[in-house]
Amino acid sequence: MPRTARVTAARERAAERRRTADYTGGVYGSMLAASVIVGAGTLGSFPRLELVLLLLLTGVSFWIAHVHAQLFGARLVQRSLDRRVVLHVCREEWPIVKAALPSAVAVAVSPLLGLDLDGALWLALAVAVAGQVGWSSAGARRAGASWRMVVVTASVNLVLGLLIIAFKLLVTH
Repeated sequence: MPRTARVTAARERAAERRRTADYTGGVYGSMLAASVIVGAGTLGSFPRLELVLLLLLTGVSFWIAHVHAQLFGARLVQRSLDRRVVLHVCREEWPIVKAALPSAVAVAVSPLLGLDLDGALWLALAVAVAGQVGWSSAGARRAGASWRMVVVTASVNLVLGLLIIAFKLLVTH
């Protein structure tokens, strides 16, 4: 196959992946990150580092759980597992981990913004909720939803995010 044909085919496959991308993991991961922040009460000697690690390791743990569930739940009955299928499922579920990164970065840079630990937690929570709304909106648009439906999706996710924030306000550490 000539080089230009291979490049064209690769671009078409990438475009198809973008068209059929599933943003569920991103929404889920953002909600997961927000819940970790709400539950992060008493941290040890290095609270920011511990929160960053908690966010990232929780994201990775849930990613592994989702990959396992996909591979040995739904997919195993449909077809045998091979390297291609495993890598596809790993990529498909990766947004769960990606969604934890912005909150982890917010915590990591919070000292540069002059925030104390409580301020870092609120910043990370706001970033997680914004991610949740952003992932859901992007997923709706990518799926071809009308602008009205994008607004509905974003609104529902904002309400869910505000509910998580209400939990944070109610939780005393």
